[in-house]
Amino acid sequence: MATNLNLEEQDQLDALKHFWGQFGGAISAVLLLVLVSLAGWNGYRFWQGRQAAQASAMFDEVERAVATSELDLAQRAFNDMKERFASTSYAPQAGLLVAKMAIDSGKEDAAATASAALQWVADNASDEGMRAVAALRLSALMIDAKQYEQAHKTLQSVHAEAFSALVQDRLGDLYVQQSKTEDAKAAYLKAFAGMDAGSEYRRLIKIKLNALGVEPPAPAGAG
Repeated sequence: MATNLNLEEQDQLDALKHFWGQFGGAISAVLLLVLVSLAGWNGYRFWQGRQAAQASAMFDEVERAVATSELDLAQRAFNDMKERFASTSYAPQAGLLVAKMAIDSGKEDAAATASAALQWVADNASDEGMRAVAALRLSALMIDAKQYEQAHKTLQSVHAEAFSALVQDRLGDLYVQQSKTEDAKAAYLKAFAGMDAGSEYRRLIKIKLNALGVEPPAPAGAG
């Protein structure tokens, strides 16, 4: 009995040797590739975590500079973030903060500083919502500067559906400045229709429409 078992084991061992002789190289290569891929993925995740941690620390610097009204310091920190951590979510957040801080400062070059920060966010943020917010704020600065063509182009770059009503409202503002009354009415009506019925912003758009001699349609079922 024992002899038969030993022979069977020998046959299995011979079969395994034969199989490994034929396919062992390929199996080893596949295993090596898997191990290298896992190591690379873990290394990438480690790098991402380290980038995020460093970007977070630098974003804290921007926030501190904003709290103490040090625009130059905030601008330098933001420039550093653009160079080193552009792929993180902290860089565009810093850009939005710097832009707001610049406008609030009332300095002579505030609009230029804010525009540059907002343009970078609109062009580089990975989050569609952040890009939309930056574009809307940038378009307002362009309208104030009478850069109407650039403002229209910037608004047309916003494709996020959640911001469509806000885009139409800003287009209405642009058309008013260009004395394109009919275009302004159409844009405001689209913005009005896209807003929640009870929102304060919708009431503001209604005021804009009334100023143009337009009474927006009442909600369905009203009256």
